[in-house]
Amino acid sequence: MILTIDNFDMVGPRDYTEMLDAQRPANIVRKLNEPARLEAWLVAQGVNFRTPVNGARVVIERRDGVRIFTGHVEAMPEHECLGEGERGPVFRYALKATGDEYLLDRKPVRNRAPFVNRAAGEVLAEMANELSPLLDTSGIQAVEQVASYASDPRRKWSAQAAELARYTRSYYRVHDGRAEFAPLGGVGHLLDEQEAGFTPERLKVRRLPRLLNDVTIVGRVEPRAYVKDYFLGDGYTLRFGMSQSPFSRRNMTVVEEEYAGGALRPEYWSMVDPSEAVSVAGGKLHVSGGAGDGATTVRFVEQVELGGAAILQHGDVTFAAPSAGLLGGLYGASVTKANCVAGFEAMKSGAQTQLQAVVNGVAIGPVVTAVAGHRYSLTTRFYSSEVYRREQRFHSSVHAAGNGRGGASVKADLRVVLEVRDVDPQNPATLAAAATVVYDGVLADVLPSATYAVVNSTDLHCELTYTRMRRAVDAQVRSCEPGKPAHTRLVSALSEGGECSVSSEPALYFYAANPPLPNETIMVSYRGAGRAMARVTDPTSVSEHARQHDDGVRGAVLDLMLPPPRTAADCEKAGFAVLDDRTQPAWAGEYETWSDWLPGTASDIFPGEALQVRAPSRKAEFEAIVREVEIQMADPADDRSRYKLVFANDAAEELSFKIDRDALREPLDVAATTESTQAGFLECLPNAEVTEITSTTLTIDAGLTPTAAGGIEVRRSDTSWEAENDRNLAGRFTTRSFTLPRLSRVQEYYLRLFDGSTPRRYSRYSTVLHVDYPL
Repeated sequence: MILTIDNFDMVGPRDYTEMLDAQRPANIVRKLNEPARLEAWLVAQGVNFRTPVNGARVVIERRDGVRIFTGHVEAMPEHECLGEGERGPVFRYALKATGDEYLLDRKPVRNRAPFVNRAAGEVLAEMANELSPLLDTSGIQAVEQVASYASDPRRKWSAQAAELARYTRSYYRVHDGRAEFAPLGGVGHLLDEQEAGFTPERLKVRRLPRLLNDVTIVGRVEPRAYVKDYFLGDGYTLRFGMSQSPFSRRNMTVVEEEYAGGALRPEYWSMVDPSEAVSVAGGKLHVSGGAGDGATTVRFVEQVELGGAAILQHGDVTFAAPSAGLLGGLYGASVTKANCVAGFEAMKSGAQTQLQAVVNGVAIGPVVTAVAGHRYSLTTRFYSSEVYRREQRFHSSVHAAGNGRGGASVKADLRVVLEVRDVDPQNPATLAAAATVVYDGVLADVLPSATYAVVNSTDLHCELTYTRMRRAVDAQVRSCEPGKPAHTRLVSALSEGGECSVSSEPALYFYAANPPLPNETIMVSYRGAGRAMARVTDPTSVSEHARQHDDGVRGAVLDLMLPPPRTAADCEKAGFAVLDDRTQPAWAGEYETWSDWLPGTASDIFPGEALQVRAPSRKAEFEAIVREVEIQMADPADDRSRYKLVFANDAAEELSFKIDRDALREPLDVAATTESTQAGFLECLPNAEVTEITSTTLTIDAGLTPTAAGGIEVRRSDTSWEAENDRNLAGRFTTRSFTLPRLSRVQEYYLRLFDGSTPRRYSRYSTVLHVDYPL
């Protein structure tokens, strides 16, 4: 073996092989989804020795050309004096080096918007190419999509690569200038005690007591009940107390673009501009012309998830000449008007420009004529009936990479509000004037995510001063004045044209300029919040392990950190993935051998490769994944090393999960139990609403007609959902619309769908209808 070190001193790689300390062999440690580590000791005397510098390139290569370590010195070597030699003092240097991840970990990843519906390998390769453009990323496979992943500049690239590997049950590796990302077990080796060279005393295997057949998975705080609070205005009340604390993701600004620096930032924007009509200068995005619908575009590099609530401010737009094109559009398959889910169309009208909403590819609603010199603030707000539009994926040895549990899209309706604010620079009062709503409607069963293009220019002549995209409070406020149709109240700052705000008390506040009128009805729609949990069981395993005085249940409560279960449905799928492995025998072990006799005549072995163990004398036959490889350069002169392989299957040590082993820090609710053979939950009733309120009754429209064998169950509290319990039952109904008694000023009912199966199935979450009206 040859050890070379390049100190980047214009000399090139130097051979340090003869300086290796024979008494302390060099040691290489490879761990699954961690950078490789090298410890070596160099003995040198005389003036010709060059101390390796921080960052020096280290390579250990066998005579057959196989490199078993490539990396960089992570710190200046520590040294000690061993005494005097023939040529003066003799020193020993402790050399420590880390793998080629060093080139990626020494720089922070870009601060960028979260990746949405992107292949994990694509995400990893993009971050790697930004940090080290010369790195060979051809070995990074796409593997499969992740619903959402937020890169973090405060964490090293290798830590985020390991996280993506856990999301997809994969491995990453950076070796010899090449990055790899692939499903675990793609390369396999056979460790058979009948093979020549096998050393029985060097094999240690053990079967671990890791059986689980009843697990409760605890995830993040999730959106739970569909809540609708009803209030009545009196002309002076500005605060209305809400019935529950609304679920809300951390309000965050996804993009804040002010077009500084003379160019678009590649971490946020991609541009198609064959006619060179788009430029950035003076803190503005300038558009002068275009090559046709979909041919000149400035689009956001990530998909926008159409879930929860969001505010997209397409900027203050000033038109320099009559214009044609789309601004601030959300698109489906491609960025063309026909695929525009929602946006603003600029149209030429003689010497003027007119603005109109575009919804599902069709211009709709009132037309706003742009005035020369005015600024037009264009804003899109959307409110989805679901916060998350794609399920998280979870893996096991049974459901490996590319075949995970979950990952399906979630159906949802989307309320879209498009508004235009006309700001006259010569009239300060227009800065606080209410915006003009040009569209306010619900799009049924909308796609889970969309492409956002701030500019789609057919022939635009305008400039934009900023673009902002942020998550908003996941609450929708609508009101209806007597004798008028209902309309959406804008929840945001007064300076942005907002009419009200939602606080964490929880309460709804109207600004003094926009108080509800007497007898104006108000409805606040949102999701309640609670800890995501699910309990799943495997009755077959329970039955197999039942004995006298032992019911066969082997249970645990697991606080799952990665991949993060965001909902109870995610927790359920994660639980089944856990049971895939934990109902199987758990095996772990290690094996030591010389490099001449690696299993299956392999030339080298890396973590993440599969190892088929056949040891009939130990009653052990199983497949495991190599977790760690330790290589000791015991005989470099003859190109021989000692290998130690550490391996385990998924039942013995999780590969697809990161579990918080600390005690849970809060009391837990009782989770609904789902058996592995049991059918799932029924759909929920997000569209249920109160249609009429009198002093003695509430009329409710459930939003759908129940099946013949089922119905809608209504209770006075969110408990006891079962056929045999009538304690808090308000009624069971087989029609879509029904009437319930109103007994006080504040009345609250909980609704769930049920079917005719045994045991009865229900919706996973309740719909809460809360009325606070004077009698």
